Amino acid sequence: MQKEFKKYLPFYFFLLPSIILVLLFCYMPMEGLVIAFKDYKMARGIEGSQWVGLKHFQALFSDPNFYRVLGNTLKISILTLLTTFPVTIVFTILMNEITHKKFKSTIQTITYIPHFLSWVVVGTFVYQILSPTGGVINAVLLNMGILEKPLYFMAQKDMFVPIYLITNLWKTTGYSIVIYLATISGIDTTMYDAASIDGANRFHRVLYITLPAMFPTMCTMLILNIGSLVSVGFDPIFNLYNDATFQTADVISTFVYRKGMVESRYDFSTAIGLFQNIVSLALVLIANWFARKANPEYKII
Repeated sequence: MQKEFKKYLPFYFFLLPSIILVLLFCYMPMEGLVIAFKDYKMARGIEGSQWVGLKHFQALFSDPNFYRVLGNTLKISILTLLTTFPVTIVFTILMNEITHKKFKSTIQTITYIPHFLSWVVVGTFVYQILSPTGGVINAVLLNMGILEKPLYFMAQKDMFVPIYLITNLWKTTGYSIVIYLATISGIDTTMYDAASIDGANRFHRVLYITLPAMFPTMCTMLILNIGSLVSVGFDPIFNLYNDATFQTADVISTFVYRKGMVESRYDFSTAIGLFQNIVSLALVLIANWFARKANPEYKII
């Protein structure tokens, strides 16, 4: 054991910054979770604030707005999972099948770029191309005769979810395939050669070699995605929604923001966040349990 530790000691030093960051930003703030059970006053601090038990959780579950934002969160999360997850896998396979290296690197670069753009930039870009005055989409639809007059897409509450899904797909898919491509790169190429000799075409090689090799990674990514079903990201929603789409676009993360940062109800917003994290943990454990039952060989947790 000691020899193994010394052998891999340089790698532990590389891991050290990540461990420190996790301790500082994930574990140390857990002390503040007690705020969810107190009538928190900033002037008194955590210790001086009165203990109220489950008062904030009772207020949370009796708030009709909470069930609205919970429904919106689940709807957006499930639709995001149903679109992003299969598209990422298909796009990875298509990318892997490109044999021309220069063309492949060009496609990878083009699809990776959106990931490095801030959601503020992406939100502004979406508002511009969908604008009723000078927006590219309206101009094309008007010229094709599909629309009789410009339509303000971003003010249509029924259009928010499709716009969000398309925007999120454009921004995240390119970078998401990195993990899957890394998995595919570990496949022994002689397996493809042997399959070709046996008469397997490209589809057969993908079906019987590439996809089975990707399966453990797919399970891991699916479990992580299921764990985030109740935690839609704050940045994309905040930069895309407005007063007109508020009813369908408001999710738990924006609800927490309003209660905590705008209304200064830190105790109530902490209770919401704690509930969200507990549900996420439960979903991860349940998804992992089903994954192990389906295939005991792949134990993620």
